[in-house]
Amino acid sequence: MADEELEALRQQRLAELQAKHGDPSGDPSQQEAKQREAEIRNTILAQVLDQAARARLSNLALVKPDKAKAVENYLIQMARFGQLAGKVSEQGLIEILEKVSQQTEKKTTVKFNRRKVLDSDEDDDY
Repeated sequence: MADEELEALRQQRLAELQAKHGDPSGDPSQQEAKQREAEIRNTILAQVLDQAARARLSNLALVKPDKAKAVENYLIQMARFGQLAGKVSEQGLIEILEKVSQQTEKKTTVKFNRRKVLDSDEDDDY
Protein backbone atom coordinates (compact mmCIF):
# COMPACT_ATOMS: atom_id res chain seq x y z
CA MET A 1 0.00 0.00 0.00
CA ALA A 2 2.80 2.43 0.88
CA ASP A 3 4.57 1.70 -2.41
CA GLU A 4 1.47 2.56 -4.41
CA GLU A 5 0.99 5.81 -2.50
CA LEU A 6 4.65 6.68 -2.95
CA GLU A 7 4.45 6.01 -6.68
CA ALA A 8 1.30 8.15 -6.93
CA LEU A 9 3.05 11.00 -5.12
CA ARG A 10 6.04 10.70 -7.44
CA GLN A 11 3.83 10.83 -10.52
CA GLN A 12 1.96 13.82 -9.15
CA ARG A 13 5.19 15.65 -8.34
CA LEU A 14 6.61 14.84 -11.77
CA ALA A 15 3.47 16.21 -13.43
CA GLU A 16 3.69 19.39 -11.34
CA LEU A 17 7.35 19.93 -12.26
CA GLN A 18 6.66 19.34 -15.94
CA ALA A 19 3.76 21.76 -15.89
CA LYS A 20 5.83 24.34 -14.02
CA HIS A 21 8.75 24.20 -16.45
CA GLY A 22 6.61 23.87 -19.55
CA ASP A 23 7.99 20.44 -20.42
CA PRO A 24 5.41 18.69 -22.60
CA SER A 25 7.39 15.45 -22.72
CA GLY A 26 4.87 13.75 -20.46
CA ASP A 27 2.17 13.75 -23.14
CA PRO A 28 2.78 10.93 -25.64
CA SER A 29 0.58 12.49 -28.34
CA GLN A 30 2.70 15.65 -28.33
CA GLN A 31 5.86 13.55 -28.52
CA GLU A 32 4.47 11.68 -31.51
CA ALA A 33 3.46 14.93 -33.21
CA LYS A 34 6.96 16.36 -32.73
CA GLN A 35 8.49 13.16 -34.03
CA ARG A 36 6.25 13.18 -37.11
CA GLU A 37 7.07 16.82 -37.76
CA ALA A 38 10.79 16.07 -37.50
CA GLU A 39 10.43 13.15 -39.92
CA ILE A 40 8.55 15.33 -42.42
CA ARG A 41 11.22 18.03 -42.16
CA ASN A 42 13.98 15.48 -42.71
CA THR A 43 12.29 13.96 -45.76
CA ILE A 44 11.71 17.37 -47.33
CA LEU A 45 15.31 18.39 -46.66
CA ALA A 46 16.57 15.07 -48.06
CA GLN A 47 14.63 15.74 -51.27
CA VAL A 48 15.82 19.34 -51.52
CA LEU A 49 19.51 19.12 -50.53
CA ASP A 50 22.35 17.04 -51.92
CA GLN A 51 24.70 15.12 -49.62
CA ALA A 52 27.35 17.82 -49.23
CA ALA A 53 24.74 20.47 -48.46
CA ARG A 54 23.05 18.22 -45.89
CA ALA A 55 26.41 17.59 -44.24
CA ARG A 56 27.10 21.32 -44.07
CA LEU A 57 23.64 22.00 -42.64
CA SER A 58 24.06 19.30 -39.98
CA ASN A 59 27.44 20.76 -39.00
CA LEU A 60 25.83 24.17 -38.73
CA ALA A 61 23.08 22.69 -36.56
CA LEU A 62 25.71 21.50 -34.09
CA VAL A 63 27.28 24.94 -33.79
CA LYS A 64 24.32 27.30 -34.26
CA PRO A 65 21.02 25.43 -33.95
CA ASP A 66 18.86 28.56 -34.26
CA LYS A 67 20.52 29.60 -37.51
CA ALA A 68 20.24 26.06 -38.90
CA LYS A 69 16.55 26.00 -38.00
CA ALA A 70 16.03 29.30 -39.82
CA VAL A 71 17.78 27.95 -42.93
CA GLU A 72 15.75 24.73 -42.77
CA ASN A 73 12.52 26.71 -42.52
CA TYR A 74 13.61 28.87 -45.46
CA LEU A 75 14.43 25.83 -47.59
CA ILE A 76 11.17 24.08 -46.70
CA GLN A 77 9.19 27.21 -47.54
CA MET A 78 10.95 27.55 -50.88
CA ALA A 79 10.31 23.88 -51.64
CA ARG A 80 6.61 24.15 -50.80
CA PHE A 81 6.15 27.13 -53.08
CA GLY A 82 8.10 25.49 -55.89
CA GLN A 83 10.90 28.04 -55.95
CA LEU A 84 13.64 25.41 -56.00
CA ALA A 85 14.64 23.84 -59.28
CA GLY A 86 16.36 20.56 -58.47
CA LYS A 87 18.54 19.84 -55.49
CA VAL A 88 20.41 22.60 -53.72
CA SER A 89 24.17 22.14 -53.87
CA GLU A 90 26.63 23.08 -51.17
CA GLN A 91 27.40 26.34 -52.97
CA GLY A 92 23.70 27.14 -53.15
CA LEU A 93 23.36 26.44 -49.44
CA ILE A 94 26.27 28.79 -48.73
CA GLU A 95 24.47 31.54 -50.64
CA ILE A 96 21.29 30.89 -48.67
CA LEU A 97 23.29 30.97 -45.44
CA GLU A 98 24.72 34.35 -46.42
CA LYS A 99 21.22 35.69 -47.13
CA VAL A 100 19.90 34.46 -43.79
CA SER A 101 22.91 35.81 -41.90
CA GLN A 102 22.46 39.23 -43.53
CA GLN A 103 18.81 39.28 -42.48
CA THR A 104 19.57 38.29 -38.90
CA GLU A 105 22.83 40.22 -38.59
CA LYS A 106 23.23 42.07 -35.33
CA LYS A 107 25.26 45.22 -35.35
CA THR A 108 27.44 45.53 -32.30
CA THR A 109 29.22 48.63 -31.25
CA VAL A 110 31.91 49.00 -28.67
CA LYS A 111 32.27 52.28 -26.89
CA PHE A 112 35.30 52.99 -24.77
CA ASN A 113 34.86 55.32 -21.85
CA ARG A 114 38.30 56.51 -20.97
CA ARG A 115 38.37 58.04 -17.59
CA LYS A 116 40.84 60.74 -16.85
CA VAL A 117 42.83 60.00 -13.78
CA LEU A 118 44.02 62.92 -11.75
CA ASP A 119 47.74 62.59 -11.45
CA SER A 120 49.38 64.96 -9.00
CA ASP A 121 52.87 64.60 -10.43
CA GLU A 122 51.81 65.19 -14.03
CA ASP A 123 54.13 68.17 -14.39
CA ASP A 124 57.16 66.19 -13.20
CA ASP A 125 57.20 63.87 -16.24
CA TYR A 126 59.18 66.27 -18.46
